[in-house]
Amino acid sequence: MPGILVVDDEPLQRDILKTILEDCGYEIRTASSGEDAVKISREFNPDIILTDLKLGGMNGVELLGEVRKDEIAPAVIIMTAYGTVSSAVEAMKKGAFDYLTKPLDKDIVLLTVKRALERTELLKENQQLHKALFDRFKIEGIIGNSKKMTEAVEIMKKVSSSAANVLILGESGTGKELAAKAIHYNSPRRTKPFTAINCAAIPETLLESELFGYEAGAFTGAASRRTGLFEATTGGTLFLDEVGDLPQITQSKILRVLQEKEVRRLGGRDAIKVDVRIIAATNKDIEKEMQKGDFREDLYYRLKVVTIELPPLRERKEDIPALTDFFIKKYNQEFGKRVKGSENSAMKALAEYHWHGNIRQIESVIEKAVLMCDSNVITLKDIKSELKLSQPCGILSIDIPDEGINFEEIF
Repeated sequence: MPGILVVDDEPLQRDILKTILEDCGYEIRTASSGEDAVKISREFNPDIILTDLKLGGMNGVELLGEVRKDEIAPAVIIMTAYGTVSSAVEAMKKGAFDYLTKPLDKDIVLLTVKRALERTELLKENQQLHKALFDRFKIEGIIGNSKKMTEAVEIMKKVSSSAANVLILGESGTGKELAAKAIHYNSPRRTKPFTAINCAAIPETLLESELFGYEAGAFTGAASRRTGLFEATTGGTLFLDEVGDLPQITQSKILRVLQEKEVRRLGGRDAIKVDVRIIAATNKDIEKEMQKGDFREDLYYRLKVVTIELPPLRERKEDIPALTDFFIKKYNQEFGKRVKGSENSAMKALAEYHWHGNIRQIESVIEKAVLMCDSNVITLKDIKSELKLSQPCGILSIDIPDEGINFEEIF
């Protein structure tokens, strides 16, 4: 039930509004002063405050300033006499939702309250979405207590509050994009776009139009103007995945954007100012690429203001039980299953396996195991075929018997 706090120093006016609004199904509290309203608001958490402009002591505008400090601020509707409408308009500039002139019209009051509630619901939904994103990508929630992961997380915490460019190094499947999102959603840029592009997955001829945009007629098929990712992401974070695969010509243009903080669309002449933080990632040895002449040294140093190295899963095997538990819970929810954990023999097999596909691979194995298992725990039987089929090149495929395995003899 939506809650409304009515604030007026005239008892009759408070009672009339209380009756009208309660008859429409709203939960109503009342206050006779701004000071009382602040106290009640903190306890009641109303969706709307309907307040007179002139009150003894704290007035309606001052009350507005106080409640706007709250994490979820209510919509404030100011009631005012005709002669003080200019003051009510000034209150709207300071964040009031709307104002009503006395004598009040019942239909207008109810319509304004309805509109304010619709806006409040939208704001709450938006805040919940942002909170969900923060919870999903909060740095403390990144799974891993191993020394190398702890070191990586500490760097991520420090760099999140800055605007510095970041280079994330790690094998395929180690969670580089997850780390990039964690940095973004814990930064001052969290309310702005996070945009990702895989530099290795897009043909060279299309990559520049994706990054920089183009004007109508810039090339055959360019029928209308298109905004590039640098321009569309201004104020936010652009994640350049597999940056080691960038063509040389594109490297030069990205370097110019980082130096000049401006971009030109393909076929365009005007320079467009952009404010974009770059987080780049690669599974290549960039220093070797520079030695071969395949990657620009000046771009490398622009990107690696801060470097974060994500270890492969085989170097953080103590994190496997926590990762397994996380993915079991995730796919329980997705598949409507009630798997509680894994047998000791299954966990030992997971812990001893050489995860050449890293986090992405173990997630795939647990996803299938949760889906296919017939009991409330994952057994060795549920995972053995995946471990055998996923055996990396150069390592002997092991047929795991149903009754278990002596890993000390094999490894």
